[in-house]
Formats: sequence, C-alpha cells, structure tokens
Amino acid sequence: MGFKMKLTLQDRSLYFKGLLLLIRKDRSIADSERSLMMRIGKSLSFEKEFCETAIDDILKNEHITDTPPEFSDSNIAQYFILDALILACSDGTLHANEEEWLKSVCLKNGLSESWFADKKRNASGHSIRDWNSVHLTVDTLTYT
Repeated sequence: MGFKMKLTLQDRSLYFKGLLLLIRKDRSIADSERSLMMRIGKSLSFEKEFCETAIDDILKNEHITDTPPEFSDSNIAQYFILDALILACSDGTLHANEEEWLKSVCLKNGLSESWFADKKRNASGHSIRDWNSVHLTVDTLTYT
C-alpha cells in the first residue's frame, strides 16, 4: 500500500467527518483525540476554526447521522482505518462502539474482517506518549 493517493474534497470531507463520528462513539473526547483531530484537520487543509467548532459540537449535534463513510477508493478506506485505529486507541482503549463502527466502515468499503483484525492488533499494541509525533497516513496524502 503506497502513500501517493490523491484525495478529492469529498474524500477529505468524509475522512474528517468519519473521524469525528468515531471520537463521539465513546461519548467523550480525550485531549489526545482533540490534538490528533486538529492535526488531521490541518493535514486535510481545513481551517483551524472549522476543526475546533466541529470537534466541540460533535457530541451534542444530533443531526449528524452515524453513517459510515464510503470512499471513492478502497485504498483511501485503508488509510482511514489505519488513522482511525490510532485515534481510537489514543485514549488508552478501543471501545466496543468504536470497534463496531470501524468494522462497518470496513464492510461498506470492501475491506475484510481479517484485514481489520490484523490492523487492530497492530494499533492496540502501541503506547504513544507524544500524539503530535505519531505517524498518520493522512500526513502523507496529497489533494486535488
């Protein structure tokens, strides 16, 4: 899986929204999740104020449905899942609601359960102290 994928505005929006939906699954937003979401928003070329507002509002906004994102390319979905697992584990626990929702993203984008299980094992085994320096695939993508 190379990292030369170009994301359209629609895929960038789905990526950010999908991660917002993920961080609200456990009904709280940890400092590590907030920090990573701000970094991801910047990497996706979204304005700082937009990202802050979206993060602040996601827990109380009942009008946003939890529909899993469907990306234009399954490679983008793979990158999304890799970053989503880091984000979900950043508070120390991959919560059951987060895991189930990520499985539904995999299903919607044609990714196998065994692929997800393998990536989950890799992500949950890491203990990271500096969330600003952790490798995210979104940092290596380009945009159209």
